[in-house]
Amino acid sequence: MHSILKASAAALALGAIAVPATAEDLSGTLRIISDMSNPAPRAVMEGLAAEFDALHPDLSVELEIVDREAWKTQIRNALSANPPDVVNWYAANRMLPYVNANLFMDVSDLWAEPEFEALASTKGAMTINDAQWGVPYTYYQWGVYYRADIYEELGLEEPATWDEEIANCQAILDSGRKCYTIGSKFLWTAGGWFDYINSRTNGYDFHMALARGEIEWTDERVRQTFANWRQLIDMGAFIDDHQTYSWQEALPFILEGEAAAYLMGNFAVAAMRDGGLTDDQLDFYQFPVINPDVDFAEDAPTDTFHIASGAQNVEAAKEFLRFVTSADVQSRINGGDALGQLPVNANASVSDDKFIQQGFDMLSNNAGGGVMQFFDRDFPAEMASVGMEGLQEFMVFPDNLEDILLRLEDARQRIY
Repeated sequence: MHSILKASAAALALGAIAVPATAEDLSGTLRIISDMSNPAPRAVMEGLAAEFDALHPDLSVELEIVDREAWKTQIRNALSANPPDVVNWYAANRMLPYVNANLFMDVSDLWAEPEFEALASTKGAMTINDAQWGVPYTYYQWGVYYRADIYEELGLEEPATWDEEIANCQAILDSGRKCYTIGSKFLWTAGGWFDYINSRTNGYDFHMALARGEIEWTDERVRQTFANWRQLIDMGAFIDDHQTYSWQEALPFILEGEAAAYLMGNFAVAAMRDGGLTDDQLDFYQFPVINPDVDFAEDAPTDTFHIASGAQNVEAAKEFLRFVTSADVQSRINGGDALGQLPVNANASVSDDKFIQQGFDMLSNNAGGGVMQFFDRDFPAEMASVGMEGLQEFMVFPDNLEDILLRLEDARQRIY
């Protein structure tokens, strides 16, 4: 257990202490378990806990930070036996098992407060059975991050259509490079490619109906998604042996110019900058149109805080949720020097970071189709696991498609 002490120096990482909320005096202990284990998110989480602790002199905040991947298997036990007050998790379908098991507390009363109107854009992602089960604190765009210097060298423009994407890819291959890096060892990166190609081929509503188990995996429209994807695979667009790399291990290919682009979330920008790429070398574009009859849908995963149904200090937990969603805190923790992501509070300020601005503009003005939470969040956990195994297999052995689709359809019928 990592205890946050009063007036911890970590609080200074978030800037000046905010004005205390005019809530009832809080006392006792507030226990938080967070999966914000990577260096930048960890610093943010430690700062949040220390700041909230300092705002409430009679309250002691205890923070435990666990590995992000390990938390995915630990959370149920943590919520069942001696549960903490507050935990990190994810929006949409990823909440469903814990809502159904009565492990997350209904916080609809918070959402009824006037201040929460500023979070309206994310309310749907926090709603199950007409109730809200947590609060969002950050989200971020996905898209194609590419080497602008390589595009300039080859005389390429950002593609707006699939035909232009294919043509650009051929020019990149002809130059002796791969079009895309990817590390699919941990499967979820293949899910990102499926999200985009399926939603661009068939639309957001179709994609979400598939996620809900309402459409067969052997449907011809799903086959068309894989046919579009296979165009890139058959060209040799992706780096070799990507199934042996994590997403971080695949970074050197774009850093060293052996691949020209990476379909990834905005969290990868910090790693690419740390790897030596300047903002003049790196740029971003929205995944192009495949079917002009469907509107843009975007992956914008939303990270969340929840109160355990067995929480011992409910009032302090609710006040912490108010705190982390306030406009001031949202502005600071999502800034370019912190999480480097997008605030969920509409009254928060958006960092002047180049990529955060591009993502904010895209999600605000050009995502009319809808916002997806990502394959392993929109699909139920068991279906997501089986599905991503199939997606990775398809990328390596595309001739196995029929067997893959039959397995996924069998899983759909069993799981749903």
